[in-house]
Amino acid sequence: TGHETAESAESAAREVQRTVEVMTQVRDHSRKIAEITSLIDGIAFQTNIIALNASVEAARAGQYGRGFAVVATEVRNLAQRAAGAAREIKDLIENTLDTVTTATQTASRAGETMNTVEQFVTRLTDTLQEIVHESRGQSVQIAQINDAVGQVSDLTQRNAALVEQSAAASVGLRQQTQSLESAVSVFHLAGDAARAP
Repeated sequence: TGHETAESAESAAREVQRTVEVMTQVRDHSRKIAEITSLIDGIAFQTNIIALNASVEAARAGQYGRGFAVVATEVRNLAQRAAGAAREIKDLIENTLDTVTTATQTASRAGETMNTVEQFVTRLTDTLQEIVHESRGQSVQIAQINDAVGQVSDLTQRNAALVEQSAAASVGLRQQTQSLESAVSVFHLAGDAARAP
């Protein structure tokens, strides 16, 4: 019935709104991860400088500094790997933010379309009730129904395309989030290291 269709449209609009809210949270979390990644990149840069200075001091110590020079080289290599991983994470975050922005825009358009569908369904229901109460044979109101049904059909087709775009963006977002989680899992914050046995 028209009432059930209106409820379905309203429910779909609520789901779209929830999707937008979740994507906004993902965007906010991605930005926080980007801040942490920048911090890691800065630490890696400073560690690299310290390792270079240690290499210089080891060279000055001559034969006695050889073991220290090996350690300094390993520390420098580790710092460069950390910086490289931080850059990869930054790229993943940028791609994630782009995907979230696109998905949010698509979901917002789908929400607007669902609101329009809901309005048309309400109008259609009202028109049907008028026809039932007034007269079953008024061609003007039948034409209005046909127009409203045609508009609902057009809007439903447009909404289906938007929902498909949103679903595709969500799949890409999920894959990027998994990649991001894998990349971030190799880092331990200073607080975690202090609590380690």
